Amino acid sequence: MNKFLRHILIFISGALIIFSCSRKKDRFINRNWHALNTKYNVLFNGGVAYETGLNDIGSEYDDNFWKILPIEPINFRDLSSEDDEQNSDLQRAEEKAIKAVQTHGMNIKGKEKNPQINEAYMLLGKARYYDGRFIPAIEAFNYVLFKYPGSTNINTAKLWKAKTNLRLENEAIALENLNSLLQQNDLNNNDRLEAHTTLAHLHINQGEIDLAITSIEKAINLTKNKEQKGRLLYIQGQLYNLKNIPEMANKSFQKVIDLKRSISRKYRVNAFLEQIKNFNYNSGNLVDLQEFLELLEKDRENRPFLDRIYHFMANHYMKVNKDTLAIEYYNKSLSTNSSDKYLEAINFHTLADFYYDKADYILAGAYYDSTLTKYSKKNKSYRLVKNRVENLKDVIYYENIAKENDSIINLFNMTDDELVDFFQPYIKNLNSPKNKFSKRNLVDVKSSSIERRKSSKLGGFYFYQTETVAYGKNKFINYWGDRGLVDNWRWSTKEKSKVNNKNPLSLKDRDSDNPLTPKFYIDQIPVKQTQKDSIIKKRNIAYYKLGLIYKNKFKDFLRSINKLEFLLSQDLEKRLILPVKYNLYKAYIANNNIAQANKIKVDIINKNPNSQYAKILENPGVVLSNAENTPNERYEFLYNIFREAKYSNVIDGCEQEILSLEGEDILPKFELLKALATARLYGIKSFEKRLNHLSLNYPNSDEGKEAQRLLNDLIPVMNNSNFFNFSEGSSFKTIFLFSSYDLDLINEFKSTLNGLINKESILELTISEDIYDINTTFVVIHGLKSINGALGFVELLDLKNSEILSKSYFAISSANYKKLQIHKNLEMYLEKINNKK
Repeated sequence: MNKFLRHILIFISGALIIFSCSRKKDRFINRNWHALNTKYNVLFNGGVAYETGLNDIGSEYDDNFWKILPIEPINFRDLSSEDDEQNSDLQRAEEKAIKAVQTHGMNIKGKEKNPQINEAYMLLGKARYYDGRFIPAIEAFNYVLFKYPGSTNINTAKLWKAKTNLRLENEAIALENLNSLLQQNDLNNNDRLEAHTTLAHLHINQGEIDLAITSIEKAINLTKNKEQKGRLLYIQGQLYNLKNIPEMANKSFQKVIDLKRSISRKYRVNAFLEQIKNFNYNSGNLVDLQEFLELLEKDRENRPFLDRIYHFMANHYMKVNKDTLAIEYYNKSLSTNSSDKYLEAINFHTLADFYYDKADYILAGAYYDSTLTKYSKKNKSYRLVKNRVENLKDVIYYENIAKENDSIINLFNMTDDELVDFFQPYIKNLNSPKNKFSKRNLVDVKSSSIERRKSSKLGGFYFYQTETVAYGKNKFINYWGDRGLVDNWRWSTKEKSKVNNKNPLSLKDRDSDNPLTPKFYIDQIPVKQTQKDSIIKKRNIAYYKLGLIYKNKFKDFLRSINKLEFLLSQDLEKRLILPVKYNLYKAYIANNNIAQANKIKVDIINKNPNSQYAKILENPGVVLSNAENTPNERYEFLYNIFREAKYSNVIDGCEQEILSLEGEDILPKFELLKALATARLYGIKSFEKRLNHLSLNYPNSDEGKEAQRLLNDLIPVMNNSNFFNFSEGSSFKTIFLFSSYDLDLINEFKSTLNGLINKESILELTISEDIYDINTTFVVIHGLKSINGALGFVELLDLKNSEILSKSYFAISSANYKKLQIHKNLEMYLEKINNKK
C-alpha cells in the first residue's frame, strides 16, 4: 500500500509541475512557480554577473585628479571601435535578463502576471547602461514604466531613465525628471541619494557649481557608504576651489582626511595635496608646511603617490625661491616612472619654462621636446609648446654650431705642447684597465664623465655635450646615418642616408687594439688655413644669426649685444660688418643704451653714407605716399609691377617700403621681391648680394630661409659664366639692341616686325621685349633653328626706317641667352662671337 501511495504522490507531483510550467495559465501555482524560478535561478545568476561586471568597470577606472572627479567613476566603452569588446559579465547579465523574460514571462491578456519580470527589465536596462548602450537601456526602463505602473520599481525606473538621458546629453529632460522625482514623498533613500548625485553630475556639466555643491551636500548626508562619501566630499572640495573659495575647499578636504582608513588612500593623499596647494604663503606657517611635506614623503604607505607628492614639493620649493631643490624634486617626480602622463608633461613643461626664463634656450628646448611626448596632441598646452619648440629650433641649431666651431678654434689655437697636456689626462683614464672598451664602446665614449670634465674646462666643449636632445640626435645621425625605427637598426643595410658632417674627433675609425694617444686626437684637428677659415666663417655666421634671433624673437637684448659685440672684435667678412653694426645699434636702442647706439649710428653714416643702413638711420620716419593701403596691398601692387617686367620701379618701390616698414613681419617679403627684381636687372652677382643680405638679416623668416637655400643650392650651379659653343643647339634668337628710353622706337619696330613675320607664315616665329639692364632693352625674335639662320633672317626684313636699320643686332642660342641674362655679360659674348668671325 505504501508503495502504491508513493507512486500516486510522485505522479501527482509530476503532474503539478507540468501544469505549473505553463505561461498561458493565470493560476496561483503557475505564477509562483515562474516567479520563484525567475528570482532564485535566472535573475540570481544574472545579478551575480552584473555585480561582477560592475566591479570590473570600477577597478579599471583610473581617476584623473588634475580635473574635477566624475560623480560616477566609469569609462564607457567606445561603441564605434571594433576593438572595444563588450564586458563579458554585463553581457551574461543581459542574456539572463532576456532569458527570464522569454522563459518565465506570463503576458496574459496584455498584462504581465509574473511580478519578477519587471526586475528582469531593470537588470536588462542597467546592464545596457553600464555597457554604454543608452538607447536600448531607455527602452528597457520604458517597458517597466509603461507595463508596470504599479511596480515598486517605478521610481527606480524613472531615476535610471533620467541617468541615461543625461548620458545621451538630453539634459533638459533629465533635469525635469529628476526634479519631479525628488518632490515625491515615497522616494526611498537609495533612489533619493542616486537622484541627488545624478543632479550634481548634471549641474557640473552645465557649469552650475553652486547647485552642484548643494546636490552633493544632500547626497553626502544620505549615503552610508564611506567610500562614496569620501569621493563626494573630495569633489565638493574641488568645486569650492573652482569657485576660488579655498577655506571651504579645505574644510571639505579635511572631512575626507578624517575618514582615515575607511576610504581609499588615494582620496586622503590627494586631499592633503589639495590643502597644500591652497596654503597661504603670506600668512601661513612655512616651517609647519615644510615638516608636513617631509612627513608625506617619508610615509611608507604613500609610496604609490610619490610622483604627485614630489611634484607638489617641487612647486613649494619654487614658490619659496629654492630653485635648486625645486628642480631636484621635479626630477624626482619624473624618476618615479609615473603612469600619470599629464603629471610628467607638467614636470617637463615646468622645467622647460624655468630654463627658458633663465635664457638657457638649449636646455629649455630639450625639456620642451620631452614635454611634447607626454601631452595629448588635442591638448591646448601641446600646441603652445609645439609653437615654442619651433621658435627654439633655430637658436638651438646655431648655438650648437657656435659651440662646435668655438671648440675647434680653441683647439687649433693651442700649441702642440698645450694639446698634449690637454688630452693626456683623458687618454690616461681611457687606457686604464677599468676602461677597456670594445670598438663599439669606443664610439660611445663621448658620453663618459671624462668628456664632461673636458666640457667644463673649455667652457662647454661641443663634442662632449650631453645635455640636449637636439645635439644627441645630431651626434647619432653623424655616426650612424639616418636610421629608421626598426629592429637591427645597426645593420648597414638599414641606413637611409649618410651625413657628411663627420665629427673630427670621432673614434669610429680607430683601431681599438692599440691604446689611445694624444696624437690620435691631435692629428684630426684642422691644420690647413682654408679649413680654419671655413670653421671661423661658420662660427661667425652662427653668432650673427644668434644675435638677430635673441634681439628679434626673444627680446634678450643683452645676449644679442654680447654676440654682436664679440663679432665686431673678430676679423669679419666685409659683407657682415654693416649688418652686425646696424643690428647692434638696434639692440642698444631696445636696451635703452642710447649713448652706445649713437656711436654706432655715427660710425655707419660716416663710413658708409650710401648704404641702405645709412639711409634708414638718417630717415627713420620715411613713409610712402600710398600709406593708406595695407602693407599686403602694397606688396601685391609691387608684385604685379614685377610681373610686367618693370624691375626698376619694383626696386624703387621695395626700397621705400623697406625704409618705412622697419621691424614689421612683412619686411622680408619686400626684400625677396627686391632681390628677384635686382637679379633680372643686374644679374647674378647683385642677386647673390641681395640674398646674402636677406639671409643674414632675416634668418628666421621663410624668405630668409629660402634665400639661404638659393645661396646653397642655386647660386653655385649658376656661377659658371662661360658660354656654350655658339653654333650648338636647336633653338636660336635674333636680338636687336635698343635704349630703354626709346619707347616709341621700340614699339614702332615691334609693330613693323610683327607685320613682316606674319607674311612669312612658314616660319613659326614670335617676338618679345626683354629687359637686359636699366639702360638696355632687347627686342627678341624667337624660333630660329640655327645661328646662321638667326643672322640671315635680318636680310629678309623689308625695313625702311633708317633709325631702325641702324640698330645693332646679334644671334645667340637659347642656352647662351639664358647665361647672358643671368650674368649680364653682353660685352664678353659680343667680343667672343666677333673674334670667332
